[in-house]
Amino acid sequence: MSAPRLALLTIDSPLSSAAVSRLLEQRGAEIALLGLSSPTGPAAAWRALRRSGPRILPFLAANYALPALRPSRLARAARERGIPVHRVADVNDAASHAALRTAAPDLIVTCHFDQILAPETVALAPLGGINVHPSLLPRHRGPVPTIWALAEDPPAWGVSVHRLAPRIDAGAILAQAPVALPPGVSASGAARRLHLAALPLLDEAIAAIAAGRPDPLPAVILPYCPFPPAALLRDLARRGRRLVSIPDVTTWIDP
Repeated sequence: MSAPRLALLTIDSPLSSAAVSRLLEQRGAEIALLGLSSPTGPAAAWRALRRSGPRILPFLAANYALPALRPSRLARAARERGIPVHRVADVNDAASHAALRTAAPDLIVTCHFDQILAPETVALAPLGGINVHPSLLPRHRGPVPTIWALAEDPPAWGVSVHRLAPRIDAGAILAQAPVALPPGVSASGAARRLHLAALPLLDEAIAAIAAGRPDPLPAVILPYCPFPPAALLRDLARRGRRLVSIPDVTTWIDP
């Protein structure tokens, strides 16, 4: 099979935008649709604040709220390449299904996407769907894996590409690798580096799927890691481990 047509679903966030921009550059001819979700609403922020306390606010601001104040660079980059852009309010609603049917992708790729695809949504792509996750699954399943990894001693950094499944980050692992990161890296900086480090693994997974190789069996599913409790963030601060650094903030300011 030739290179499959892709529907790429993501969030326009500094945590992953460099990796997604590179995907648009390298695979622009294969990407039939860019879907952008916006997880910056007050309800989502309030849920994170209730669970994690005020120490989570700089992380949310730097990676979601402040970047949302400017026009989407990913949308602009996609349109410059003639790639349709769909704003994803609900990936499983009629509008998203219509966008996917029009794009007619062979494979759905999610990268730092905040919505769970229903089986009928994944079925709109003949080759199914895969996800890029910045952790060594099955460890650190959930929305902020680099915060949980940062709490370990030493942090266990790595990336995985896995099949989409109805449970979060629970599908069969198609490719995986540990990644060495510099000492003192923040959780935000780690996420940026890990999403970029995942791109060769994503290439490997897409090639295997296009060649018709069977998926491995799903891994054992470990407990889900949601937004961390306030006590964990207090412990990180006490140990000098940061969720956000100055370079993380300037990432979304730079042209």
